[in-house]
Amino acid sequence: MGRYDLTDFEWSVIDPLMPMDRRGPKPKNNRQIINGMFYILRTGSPWRDLPARYGPYTTVYNRFNRWRKAGIWDRFMDAIVKAHDGKIQMIDSSIVRVHQHASGVKKRVEFVVSVEAGAGSRRRSMRVSTPKAGRSNS
Repeated sequence: MGRYDLTDFEWSVIDPLMPMDRRGPKPKNNRQIINGMFYILRTGSPWRDLPARYGPYTTVYNRFNRWRKAGIWDRFMDAIVKAHDGKIQMIDSSIVRVHQHASGVKKRVEFVVSVEAGAGSRRRSMRVSTPKAGRSNS
């Protein structure tokens, strides 16, 4: 089982809700496809970067979109909440608050003005540890 794969308990909750009323052969790899969907959702990587163990990325992407349009994900979420007796929390980046010092920082732009030294002034741009033999006359 991979890092982002469903546990056996999670799969036992979702498996009865899988859509099986489609034309053609019945899908046999639904768990693999769902694990691929969760891999993409949890890592945030592009669909094309889906590891081969989850199947073709086009299959995973197409099934994800079909299920979204058909409302299958809503059924999954309702079943998961019911399985956990409503004691489930979901964290989305839109509801996570930032620390007060992390927001509203003013961006500063510093201007560095360089002025050429006059004839009577001493050089200040060279470090003391620079050997004198290595200096150029320019």
